[in-house]
Amino acid sequence: MEKILTMIPPLLDGLTVTLQIFVITLALSLPLGLLLALARISNCRSLSFIVEVYIWLMRGTPLMLQLLFVYFALPSFGIKLPDFGSALLAFTLNYGAYFAEIFRAGIQSIERGQYEAAKTLGMTYVQTMRRIIIPQMIKRVLPPISNETITLVKDTSLVYVLAMNDLLRAARTIVQREFDMMPFAIAGAFYLAMTFVLTWGFKKLESRYAKYDE
Repeated sequence: MEKILTMIPPLLDGLTVTLQIFVITLALSLPLGLLLALARISNCRSLSFIVEVYIWLMRGTPLMLQLLFVYFALPSFGIKLPDFGSALLAFTLNYGAYFAEIFRAGIQSIERGQYEAAKTLGMTYVQTMRRIIIPQMIKRVLPPISNETITLVKDTSLVYVLAMNDLLRAARTIVQREFDMMPFAIAGAFYLAMTFVLTWGFKKLESRYAKYDE
């Protein structure tokens, strides 16, 4: 028991890094995804095409490759970021693309008649989106957003390629030093706890929005 207790502090330090990457990435990638989705469905064909290519690149290449590109390739262009900043940039750009497609599908699932009704009422495009379309879209995209958010929790472990001391790297360091697999079990419990909280939270949100359909 005493040995396990000595493992907890470094694992908690790693958990802190994991949570920081998760929370900040989510806070940045969700609004980025919404902006990209709006640009993707805009009437400006050149802007829509650029966003489409961006989303294709982000979704079509591995996140690990994007992490390595940001960390190793950007300095050759005079852009040097710290490890944490490199991880955040790669994660935000990647998940922004995934969220963009989710938001785009949600927005386009809203009946065209609602746009026409809003126009009849004299509402501008921005007012229509903010007051009518986006609130309905949020309800429809909660399940896929939930899935991507849970995936993000697990993907944070990829920062080990940047030698960042996240939860999984902290666990592996202890295992290599102590020849004991217990740190992996504890790390797994932490990941399960985080995904449990997220799953519970999104179910509450879905239940809350479902009340408006009754």
